[in-house]
Amino acid sequence: MPNFLRSRTVLAAFAVLFASLLFSADSFAQSGGIKGKVRNMRGSGIPNAAVTVRQSGKDIKTARADRKGNFTMSGLATGTYNVVFEADGYASGLLTNVEVKNKVRDLGSRLILSVDQGSQVIIRGSVFYREGASLGGAKVELHRLNADGTTKKISTAYTTGFGEFTFRPPTSDTTYRIVAESKGVTGSKDLTVDNPAIYRTAITLDLPIPK
Repeated sequence: MPNFLRSRTVLAAFAVLFASLLFSADSFAQSGGIKGKVRNMRGSGIPNAAVTVRQSGKDIKTARADRKGNFTMSGLATGTYNVVFEADGYASGLLTNVEVKNKVRDLGSRLILSVDQGSQVIIRGSVFYREGASLGGAKVELHRLNADGTTKKISTAYTTGFGEFTFRPPTSDTTYRIVAESKGVTGSKDLTVDNPAIYRTAITLDLPIPK
């Protein structure tokens, strides 16, 4: 091969290689990402939460949080995304118009999920005087009723000024006994809980309204 042709071939090869390197460098420079911590309302991290970025209605990429709720997602092209974060037992969260540039953006403490009440057992009730007025400040205990007739105390609360109380027991498919007490007078109700839902009850104590 003549020298001038060999020189042209070498120059062409270098040109292709140089262009390829420029393209790769430009692509790398345009790559960014996001990181953060998915938390509950108390500030604790939520393990294994799913974080998905969407653009123009399409899911682009998904990452999973670690056992402390932390996650990192890289390899995102420069642009604006919606970030959806989800976890079992929680309502979905959404951040809109999250701008990503050529670095990993820290979303910090903005990823907070509230408990999905549809996945919980919630017991709400009221305590009344015998005349029907609300009884505030009454002590209310939640007991689990065992198959052999014994009970185990799960939680204790006090009624509000409107005579109301709320419990969030850990399990369903159980019968609970709710015991209210005020000034040495007690009353109770048994409540069977068979699936996640909001259950309501009321207890009337044989106490007159204070004069």
